This record gives sequence, C-alpha cells and structure tokens, in this order.
Amino acid sequence: MNKTQLNNKIARLESMHDQLEAELIYIDTLLRSVGFPNGLASAKEVALELLENQDIPQQES
Repeated sequence: MNKTQLNNKIARLESMHDQLEAELIYIDTLLRSVGFPNGLASAKEVALELLENQDIPQQES
C-alpha cells in the first residue's frame, strides 16, 4: 500500500470509529433512560448475573 491508500484507509477507519462511538453513546443514553443507572455497564452486569443464575452454559466470545 502506498501512502495515499494508507491515508484513505485511516480516514475510513476513523469514520467507522466515530460512527461506532456515537452508537454506543446513544445505546448508553437509552439504557439510562429506561432505568439502568450506569447505562451499558449496568446492562452488562444484569446480563451476566442472569446468565450466572441459569444452568445454561455461557458461550465463549
């Protein structure tokens, strides 16, 4: 890859990063508005606790 191609790839990756960050902020805000006090972090805790209390084996990521 030449310098121009690398710069174009960096620009695309930065754009994707910005979009993903905006989506996470939006999801976090939505979760806070429906009662998860710490947003996404609270939802993760609840999901892990639910899985822990079930007899269903967790899938590895």
